[in-house]
Amino acid sequence: MTIKHLTTTELEAGLDHIRQSPQDGGVLEMIVRRPSTDERELLHEGELDTAVGLIGDNWQTRGSNAMPDGSAHPDAQLTLMNSRAADLVAQSRDRWPLAGDQLYVDFDLSEANIPAGTRLEIGDAIVEVTAKPHTGCKKFVARFGLDAMKFVNSPEGKQLHLRGINTKIVQPGAIRIGDAVTKLR
Repeated sequence: MTIKHLTTTELEAGLDHIRQSPQDGGVLEMIVRRPSTDERELLHEGELDTAVGLIGDNWQTRGSNAMPDGSAHPDAQLTLMNSRAADLVAQSRDRWPLAGDQLYVDFDLSEANIPAGTRLEIGDAIVEVTAKPHTGCKKFVARFGLDAMKFVNSPEGKQLHLRGINTKIVQPGAIRIGDAVTKLR
């Protein structure tokens, strides 16, 4: 079955629903581990570690071309995407993992709500929002369409962090589907 990519107009029609995401007291809706390139495992629970990220994920071994030595970028250890934005661009929950993020949360990830430096408690773990932008790649375009990439990277899309956010783990711990996502003051 082929999914037709949404147009900009269709994507913009979903903005109000995304803007209604909880600003505090959100929920962890999906955990996706990426053991290797283009491979996805849905988890009911996972373990976040300050050294390796989501245990079993390839963040550390995959590395980053943004680092001079090709090592993993410390400010992109764990990515979170708003589940409402994921649902809009993916058009079905089973396609969310194609976005490539590890955690999908029903939570307001906007710059106004959680600027860089904000800490979020998820389950037993705490993550810190980093300033490194999360903008997507050619795989995002191939999976969701050019209009989706332009939508998430539009000025408003960037303010709302529709493509998601980069974080680093500052307190290790277990996370589970249904865990609260809470902004720490």
